[in-house]
Amino acid sequence: MNNSTSSPLAISRAQAWVLASRPKTLPAAVVPVVVGSAVAAAEAAFVFLPALVALLCALMIQIGTNLANDYFDHIKGADSPDRIGPVRVVQSGLIPPETVRNAMISVFALTFFLGLYLVWVGGWPILVIGILSIISAVIYTAGPVPLAYVGLGDVFVFIFFGIVAVTGTHYVQALAWSMDAFVASLPVGAIATAILVVNNYRDIDTDRVARKKTLAVRIGRKATRMEFRLLLLAAYVVPVVQALQLGQPLWLLPLLSLPVAWYVLRIVERSTDGGALNSALAGTGKLLAVYGVLYSAGFILS
Repeated sequence: MNNSTSSPLAISRAQAWVLASRPKTLPAAVVPVVVGSAVAAAEAAFVFLPALVALLCALMIQIGTNLANDYFDHIKGADSPDRIGPVRVVQSGLIPPETVRNAMISVFALTFFLGLYLVWVGGWPILVIGILSIISAVIYTAGPVPLAYVGLGDVFVFIFFGIVAVTGTHYVQALAWSMDAFVASLPVGAIATAILVVNNYRDIDTDRVARKKTLAVRIGRKATRMEFRLLLLAAYVVPVVQALQLGQPLWLLPLLSLPVAWYVLRIVERSTDGGALNSALAGTGKLLAVYGVLYSAGFILS
């Protein structure tokens, strides 16, 4: 297909695939691996190759999830022309549905085979985590009861992009489960979930029409704003408690990201405009990246 003549947007095929990967969501894949590796480093257990492979697998699961979301939302009619979010490549005609579906399958297959190295390092628990992660990424928008369509998307993100990703990354390096890694996963999962909350808050009206019953659709705008506040609050309470318990001020480094959190919170509190909420969505992704770097630094330096 010649995008310059038959597509609604005059962009190259490579640019279309970049759009399909949704790069602004990728901090949700990178940050948990960075934080899990920082915990391992703080325990003198950091190992480069498992950390690198975990990062690649996390990125591919995120991209595969995005492709699945693009494809299945189109098939189910959730991505209508009235949608106000960033461009979706299938709905906009940039890439044929079958091509996106095949790319999704290829990405998940590559993730599985690359993940076999982590299984060799970490054993059967990593195999279980990997299989569940891929299955959950697909049924997030696919199948008879998609997680995103029944209000379970927030739980999925918190578990898999928070707890599982951070503790799993730590485990393939230290080869032991760690309470420090579990605690570190909580703020990471909270902000990763906040990214989804902004997305679903923006799409409440179109999702309601499409019968996509996200948690935001189920609880309404006011309660969704409260959910967003609580997730950000939880992210900052955790390092404060750690600093108080251990008497280590370096745990407070994530507080330096508060201006970014305040910026996105103000947008979510004051606007229902799609353009403004797209800025809040990108800002929440940046918040996760900044927070993750500062939080990791706190682990390593302390």
